[in-house]
Formats: sequence, C-alpha cells, structure tokens
Amino acid sequence: MAGRLHIDDWTRDRTLPGFRSSEPPILTPNAAPRRWLSILRHEAGETVLREAFWGLTPTWLKVLDHAPHCARAESLQERPMFREALASRRCLLPVSGIYVWQPGLRGKQPFLITRTDRGPLLLAALWSRYALDSQVSRDSFALITVPVSAFVAPLSERLPAIIDSRQAATWLAADTATDHAEALLEPADRELLGAFPVSKRVNDPAHQEWACAYPVGPMRVWTP
Repeated sequence: MAGRLHIDDWTRDRTLPGFRSSEPPILTPNAAPRRWLSILRHEAGETVLREAFWGLTPTWLKVLDHAPHCARAESLQERPMFREALASRRCLLPVSGIYVWQPGLRGKQPFLITRTDRGPLLLAALWSRYALDSQVSRDSFALITVPVSAFVAPLSERLPAIIDSRQAATWLAADTATDHAEALLEPADRELLGAFPVSKRVNDPAHQEWACAYPVGPMRVWTP
C-alpha cells in the first residue's frame, strides 16, 4: 500500500511537465494520509498545482474518516467513486520517495523507495471536489496502487502506480480514453527504483525532520 510519503522540492527537475502556480508545493519528509498535499491536474488545457486532501472525498461522503487514500488499479471500475473520477478527474502527486516497512526479528524496518537517480516520482491519482459549506469547496485525492515487481516484493506487495513524465500529459488530459489511461497503470520497471533503510523515527508521522529519510544502510537496486 502507500501509507507514508517523502516529498522534497521536485520543482527543480526540468523533466516534469510545466505547471502554473503562484505558490510553491507542499513539502514534507513524512506525509501520512488525511493531510493536505500538492497535486498536478489539468484545467483549461494547462497543468496547474492545487492543494488537495489525501483521502478521496466525493460530495456524498458524510464521514471524512471513510475517505479512501488508495484505490486498487484492478478494481477501479467496480466502485462509482473511482470509476467516475477515472473518466475525467485524473491527477498526479509528485514525490521523492515512498516509505515501506520490512518485517524483521526486531520489528519492522522502514525503507525509502526512490528512483535510483533520485529524481521525482509522478504517482497516479484520482481527484474529487467536496463542499465544506454552500460557498467553500476543497479538492481531495486517492492514489492508485498496482502490484510490484519481484525486486520490490520483499518490501511491499503494492505501490502507487508511477506515470512516466513523457506520459504525464496523456494521463492528465480529460479527453484521454479511460482504457488508454488504465493501460498506463503498470508496475514500475525494475531498473527505475531503489530502496534503502532509514531511521525508525519515520514510524511516527509526528516526526517531521528531514533526517527521518537519511539512509542508515546501502541502497538496494535490481541486478540482472
């Protein structure tokens, strides 16, 4: 699954699609669900940056704690809240890493999964808008997860789907056919990702020091 994220300043990477924003993105070394993050989505043909609540919240949802923070790619068509968003409300969450936990004799060891070149990861997501009252509305989102490659499997059974920057505009465009968008939801290439152990302080989302993500061991990478 994807219960914790590392979000460094991804705007420095020129390979990402252009976006329009007067505000910098929300950065955090230890993001948990049920908080505000920065997503990319299309508006009037442009890619824009918007703050959104991590937990998909349709207008009819009454209990915020029931807002799902992830959706399985294989079952998006089975629930109306995901099916409707997949048709035209697709977005991306740029992150620098995804935390996972490996069971061990001394408890679970956290790892940070990143690109091997430490570039940003564009995570596939769906967004929705909900009303706080008759005059104020906010955006929300859920990540889309997929099964992992054999390289990542010892650390996690699922990860958010990663959209290649060259396919970002296609994923975001509202006129992209649903089946075409779903075809982009694939496990990441084995060569793309690496993982290294980090401090167990990251286990508590109250810890927001960047040192939470410092390596405490070597990076694991896929080798033929």
